[in-house]
Amino acid sequence: MGGQLIQILVLAGVALFLVLRLRDVLGTRDGFEPTSQPKPLGEPSDKRAFEVIEGGGPDPDIADHVDPESPSGQAFAAMKRVDPSFSVGEFAHGARQAYEMILMAYENGELDTLEQFLSPEVYESFSAAVFARADKQLTVEANFVGIREMKITEAEFHEDTKEGDITLRYVGELTSVVRDPDGEVVEGDPTEIKKQKDIWTFSRTMDSEDPNWRLVATGG
Repeated sequence: MGGQLIQILVLAGVALFLVLRLRDVLGTRDGFEPTSQPKPLGEPSDKRAFEVIEGGGPDPDIADHVDPESPSGQAFAAMKRVDPSFSVGEFAHGARQAYEMILMAYENGELDTLEQFLSPEVYESFSAAVFARADKQLTVEANFVGIREMKITEAEFHEDTKEGDITLRYVGELTSVVRDPDGEVVEGDPTEIKKQKDIWTFSRTMDSEDPNWRLVATGG
């Protein structure tokens, strides 16, 4: 009987030793801990690994939108030298919001909003169309669906005036109908989503204290 007790104590000691060793190797888990997933092929292990070093390497803020060696890329670099706070990415984000805001302000005849974002020449053209609709007592019902595509197509920097020009191509989607004074639809279909294609150019003097860009040219 005494021999069996000794064997049991020895086996218990061995089991305790193995448990402690496994905890050292595997650690402990409380509840559910998801296993780590492998990174997709081509994804860098450290997102901060690609950094711009002064005097060398492309600026990723420019490279994300245009070829840094292209004329547009060089124009963006010149803009940044004049205004170090300028970001192409932030501009593109703002240009996306401005497109919806300006487009819907035009459809709804909101001249005060248009005046804030347009150059005097473009505002004159937009306001003339708004007044022409009002003279005919036409009303527009429009609903912005979204932007299908937005791409920077060109950037220019004028060294003499320190003025930067950025041109974008938009493909938007919206529904729009025009109604006469009696409420009858004279143009459009409230259930049909149409593509709106625009080429807009925004401009700003880069050394100005005014951070706002204004729409200076439009095209289709």
